[in-house]
Amino acid sequence: MLSLPSRSQTLRGRFEADGYLPLPGLLDPDSLTALRAEARRLELSAARRDFSMECMAGSPRHMTTLGGLQIAQESPLISGLYQGADLLAFLASVLGGEVATVGDPVERHVLNILHREGDTHGAHTDDYPLALVLFLEAPPRPEDGGVLEFSPGHQDLDELNSATTRRAHHQPGEGYLLRSDRTAHRVTPLNRPGIRRTVLNLAYTVPGRQAPTTPSASLLYG
Repeated sequence: MLSLPSRSQTLRGRFEADGYLPLPGLLDPDSLTALRAEARRLELSAARRDFSMECMAGSPRHMTTLGGLQIAQESPLISGLYQGADLLAFLASVLGGEVATVGDPVERHVLNILHREGDTHGAHTDDYPLALVLFLEAPPRPEDGGVLEFSPGHQDLDELNSATTRRAHHQPGEGYLLRSDRTAHRVTPLNRPGIRRTVLNLAYTVPGRQAPTTPSASLLYG
């Protein structure tokens, strides 16, 4: 289902330097269509989140989400994708070490949907080392919002307001890999009505690291 780069070891240096690796063409048209239809079906059970995370300096969450437990129960398609042997081997090659699935099904995979003007996924780092993000829907232009902002090599959320911040706009069918526990990141607000940003966020860890380090920063809430 995923079109993974064949020479993944050559990407390791870029990932180590930036904490971010773009993956264009990750989903072929058929896979994108199938996952988009699955996301629309699952969205009927998703919950709205509108709050700020005080533990992260009031970082806002305005989005609709569906957590991993429900996805595991309702979507064999996504569960199978998450545990794919080829994907795990690719991630291990890029990381340069063994990669493990997350034991807690709530944390494994999350559907995040921005679909209202002003929807945003505020500044944060994640509990687990790796986040693979698949774009099922995306705003057509960077100026529409929904853009990833990240600060390579920095966990401090304040760095996202500095000159070190980088920005990446993605199209449907693309993906990226993020060293999400060590890289401060956020998604900019949608700037107009009628646009959507739907992503599937797959979390992975390393052997011996299963307990979340900051439970309040759970992927389920952003």
